[in-house]
Amino acid sequence: MKYRPLGRTGLTVSEVSLGTWAFGSPSIYGSVDQTEAHRAIRGALDAGITFFDTAPLYGTKEADGIAEQVLGAGLGADRDKVTIATKFGRYHSRVHTNELFDGDTLVWSVEQSLRRLGTDRIDVLFFHSPTHPDKINDNVWAAMDRLKQSGKVRFAGTSTGFIEGTGEMTRRWAQEGRIDVAQIAYSLTYREWEPVLNELGRLGVGIVARESLANGFLAGVFTKDTVFPPGSLNSRYSREEIVERVETTDRYKALLVRGEIKSMAQAAMRWVIDNPHVSTVLSGSRKLDEILDCAAASDAAGFTAEQLTAARQLHTKDFSPA
Repeated sequence: MKYRPLGRTGLTVSEVSLGTWAFGSPSIYGSVDQTEAHRAIRGALDAGITFFDTAPLYGTKEADGIAEQVLGAGLGADRDKVTIATKFGRYHSRVHTNELFDGDTLVWSVEQSLRRLGTDRIDVLFFHSPTHPDKINDNVWAAMDRLKQSGKVRFAGTSTGFIEGTGEMTRRWAQEGRIDVAQIAYSLTYREWEPVLNELGRLGVGIVARESLANGFLAGVFTKDTVFPPGSLNSRYSREEIVERVETTDRYKALLVRGEIKSMAQAAMRWVIDNPHVSTVLSGSRKLDEILDCAAASDAAGFTAEQLTAARQLHTKDFSPA
């Protein structure tokens, strides 16, 4: 595993990191076996992964923050060896479709997250996918400053939503120094945010790339006939779009899976890592063998200029992220 600076924060993080949505959302990913989840977290640590991302929303209608609890328990005494990022603003307990980006909710949310994670500080706290600047209450910034001064939050960031609603807001927050980190959907098949991502990187903002396996399509594990369970993220796609996504992945596989790159998942992760503005790329799997497969992308040689150019030429449309 190789490591990079997380922008201007002074933190150093692994090039491949672990997202924990699948550890806390059984309605989307199926039931969560905590023994297997802890094994995956421990295996990620052993593989050199040092950045872990979670959120209160990664839970159920009955309980927020299941993934936070699983992560805290899995890290145990090794908490100080890693960087933990969580989020605020979206919850099951307060109707998860609400966007609660105000000072009181922020303080309440941080206290709940600290308790569930079993820690005294959050290294990076993200706004959880706001959809428009109007959703942000001005009092949130004073509350964020107080949390930083208390040591409960070290750095603020935003997990971006739709670019048409929040692209300019994210750029402005970076220019004003309000955020130090941005989490952005970015993959071989979704590059809409790339110009903003690169600008933020030049401004010293740490970039956490998410959805880089395109909800599993870029792992190369689906076929044109795959049927997704009702309620899963991919169940919303028509058969025509599933076929188009699979065929696109096959074209990237033929181009990029060669030499040190042994799988399509590695190729997708390596392509993201090859952007020098990216600090770390999230693997969202809960299966240890899949996490280790993604982690191997860090040690593989970067793609050649010819391969990167060819990959650019293959990109003809953006497939929507989750």
